[in-house]
Amino acid sequence: MHEPRAVLRSMFEAAIAAADPARCVPPNLPEPPKGRTIVVGAGKAAASMAQAVERHWPGDLSGLVVTRYGHAVPTSRIQVREASHPVPDQAGLKAAREIMDLVSGLTADDLVLCLISGGGSALLSLPIEGLTLEDKQAVNKALLRSGATIGEMNCVRRHLSAIKGGRLAAACHPATVVTLLISDVPGDDPIDIASGPTVADPTTCEDAIAILTRYGIEASPAVMDVLASGRGESIKPGDERLAQADVRMIATPQMALEAAAGVAAQYGLSAHILGDAIEGEARDVGKVMAAIALQVAVKDQPFTAPCVLLSGGETTVTIRGQGRGGRNVEFLLSLGAGLHSHPGVYALAGDTDGVDGLEEIAGAYLAPDSIERAWDRGISIAASLTDNDGHGFFGALGDGIVTGPTLTNVNDFRAILITREAAENAV
Repeated sequence: MHEPRAVLRSMFEAAIAAADPARCVPPNLPEPPKGRTIVVGAGKAAASMAQAVERHWPGDLSGLVVTRYGHAVPTSRIQVREASHPVPDQAGLKAAREIMDLVSGLTADDLVLCLISGGGSALLSLPIEGLTLEDKQAVNKALLRSGATIGEMNCVRRHLSAIKGGRLAAACHPATVVTLLISDVPGDDPIDIASGPTVADPTTCEDAIAILTRYGIEASPAVMDVLASGRGESIKPGDERLAQADVRMIATPQMALEAAAGVAAQYGLSAHILGDAIEGEARDVGKVMAAIALQVAVKDQPFTAPCVLLSGGETTVTIRGQGRGGRNVEFLLSLGAGLHSHPGVYALAGDTDGVDGLEEIAGAYLAPDSIERAWDRGISIAASLTDNDGHGFFGALGDGIVTGPTLTNVNDFRAILITREAAENAV
């Protein structure tokens, strides 16, 4: 048996590589137009997507994309701006305004190539008239702490924005708009990737109000006025300004999991993809995955060891403690507590963009001896989970995973390796 940490890390790297813009952008580029080509975009992969476009585009082009601080790459014709994520800042606001200026006054002969990836909601922040950036920052922070799903958060964001919810595509009319999407959301719904700047939005201001109410979020009077008055209503399906909008999904969590499964096969392991769109509280998902892993290890059901259980999606963390957080490391804490140090069961969980929570740490590695090694350092896994301190726990063990900016994002990656040793110890 190969060293489990190396096997898991190889699968994680394959998942990331499957969504590399250098690989997935070129085959999806449209034909050049008669007129101008304007490139715009936002997201953690926006700069690397722009670089791939420049290297393969046969004609003239210009444009601007905005990405997360530290995620820029060299480009020559497309400007790259950096801004804050997950809470928007003035740099993102300025970039959004410039993008809207770039796509104004176009003709039917022109093409707008829009490069969208995860993180675009915060990076492409342009408050609707009557709101300030501070209003949006406050709502964003409250949503991030509330435990709301990514779909719920993006519904609210769309109705407070002057660029999301189809508004960017409407501003491009009558030009043709081709959007290349790298999905970071469960279900791969284009409206939820960066809050759908080029996609019609079937949700309403009333839906956004219901979400704020559900999570007990007290938004500012200005925010509530925009929603209650209907001024925040987004572009709806059937709007003629989106008639020339073409959306192309070029990388998804499922593709990443399939790439990881291919690596597992190279190691002689059967791989089972349990789902690419798993949501819910990270600690709850961890409990369920621990139960499934133990069923495999102890009962040979529903799979036989050695094998790998793969899953993706985007869990949430309702913050109650003062720890350093991260939904992937929170999942691993819960998983570890549920496995009870069962021999032969290992796991890796990480965000494919290289950032789990607010830390420049992708995720972590869990081994059967993790809890024991933590106790030797005076650290309790239960206390760490209570305090939402996954990064603190795994950092103390030297088991955090740091990739640096991966320049892509297809959401979370989770792999549980159940070795033959696990089954042998179940006897």
